[in-house]
Amino acid sequence: MPHMKPPKRVQPLWKEWDYKAQKKGLHRTVYAVNGDEYTGEWLDNMKHGKGTNRWKKSGAIYDGDWKTGKRNGFGTLSIPAVEGGFKKQYSGGWKNDKRHGYGTHFYNDTEYFEGEFYADKRSGWGRMYYADDSIYEGEWYDDKRNGQGMLRLANENRYEGSWKDDKKNGAGKFYYLDKGQMFEGVWVEDTPKCGTMMDFGREGAPEPTVYPIPTCELRDSEAVLQQAEDVFLQEQE
Repeated sequence: MPHMKPPKRVQPLWKEWDYKAQKKGLHRTVYAVNGDEYTGEWLDNMKHGKGTNRWKKSGAIYDGDWKTGKRNGFGTLSIPAVEGGFKKQYSGGWKNDKRHGYGTHFYNDTEYFEGEFYADKRSGWGRMYYADDSIYEGEWYDDKRNGQGMLRLANENRYEGSWKDDKKNGAGKFYYLDKGQMFEGVWVEDTPKCGTMMDFGREGAPEPTVYPIPTCELRDSEAVLQQAEDVFLQEQE
């Protein structure tokens, strides 16, 4: 008796067509209904790998890494420039379509931040360059200066100490290098509340005060100052 082979199963044509229609691997440019354009790699119908996306509405362009349809890894976001062409807005790490990890963000032509982001906000260590030529370097949380940091002004005067919710809060030092003086004490919402002002490099300062700071004659001045500082520091907790 001859051996009978089982009949070959034939897939419906729609399954073959559906497989061929899937976006996978490297494609050229794919156009969305709203006019957005993407050129790059795909996996299971999602942007995955290296690719460039251009949004028609905003004109912005992202070039970098993708994972399951979202920006993940390293990439650069550029926006249209007023004078024509494009200018870089952000370059660095991404996760789930948000700035995440180390990167550099340009807010305008004179202000930019380089440092750590978490879920699209400045969090961790970072350095911010402001339009008035001042520079902050230190800790950030929830897009604000929080923790320890130094703010250097355009005239080289600087504050070193604690920050909370984008303001000087807690123990800190302010160096008036133009006057040759330093204030050390406690700050509350950008205002020095108590502390000690002392001469600091007064001889080499460009605009020193006429007279040096006199010696404090208060009995046990350190204990009085410490007690006052403790009150303000407890209020910050």
